[in-house]
Amino acid sequence: MGLLRRRAAPRGPADVLAELGPEPVSRNYGFERGKPVDRWYIERFLRAHEPDISGRVVELYEDTYTTWFGGDRVTSSEVLHHGDDNPAATLIGDLQTGEGIPEAAFDCFIFTQTLHLIPEPIDALRGTWRALAPGGVLLATLPGISRVCTADRPVWGDWWRFTTDGARKLFGSVYGEDNVEVDAVGNVLSASAFLYGLAAEELDESALAARDTDYELLVTVRAVRR
Repeated sequence: MGLLRRRAAPRGPADVLAELGPEPVSRNYGFERGKPVDRWYIERFLRAHEPDISGRVVELYEDTYTTWFGGDRVTSSEVLHHGDDNPAATLIGDLQTGEGIPEAAFDCFIFTQTLHLIPEPIDALRGTWRALAPGGVLLATLPGISRVCTADRPVWGDWWRFTTDGARKLFGSVYGEDNVEVDAVGNVLSASAFLYGLAAEELDESALAARDTDYELLVTVRAVRR
């Protein structure tokens, strides 16, 4: 009588996770592999609001998104930075105090992935409101499910993570509830891929675009100064 072969058990989710292991694929958000997953969502959000990126625009740290999504609608562009260590900066100022930032000076404020690095977020949001002209638009993104910002933490600190509920309360208290649109993007697959440091190019766009409200990878906010 011949030996009976045991049929291999089908691979399940636990087997996939065991293969990935406890170490991330990348500790640099996947930059060396392609576009980080959160950047894919950020760019998608800004592309959806391209008409808002016009006139006098201010962006933090660099003017990449102003250039990509504003085009010839932008009449002037400023790069805001807190400190004199950024050669790209054209405006040195502190959002928490308002020091160095002109009031009612901008039609659009691109404010991506920054609020979590500021110890007093409500003061910073008041700073964005003061910087915008009446009718001006703030386009903000906030980390929901995310790793610690290792590079920024020693310099700025890494203080917060956000949910849509928290964002509505924070931004609504400054801009007024009726002037704020809050949304979230992501799902369990994209959140896991982001935490492991996989790049957006390594996932199907349909998988990235799928939305599951239980997994807020990135929170997006459009706020208007009335």
